[in-house]
Amino acid sequence: MAEALDFFHQEPYRYNCAQSVAAAAGAASEAVGALAAAGGGRAEGGCCGALFAALLLTPEETHDALKKEFQAAAGALTCREIKQTTHFPCTECVKLGDALRKKYAKS
Repeated sequence: MAEALDFFHQEPYRYNCAQSVAAAAGAASEAVGALAAAGGGRAEGGCCGALFAALLLTPEETHDALKKEFQAAAGALTCREIKQTTHFPCTECVKLGDALRKKYAKS
């Protein structure tokens, strides 16, 4: 199974953070394409795109725990804060979003 970093800014995909997490989950190409507008801080509420995709791909009842773990690791939930304050690299956000998506996905 592919990992999200296999897609993140890699040829031939060149996917953003949100697309990379979705592609690694095996999301339909239409869903991956729709997430093109969710990278680089453009996800709803400025949310990190990798986190945004992980939330879309997991049950709603897990979202509080998922966000708590993401924030503990990345230092923030929004792309802007992550880039400007915590300096947690985008590649690490992608790996974290993918790992949390796997952890909280329905079995």
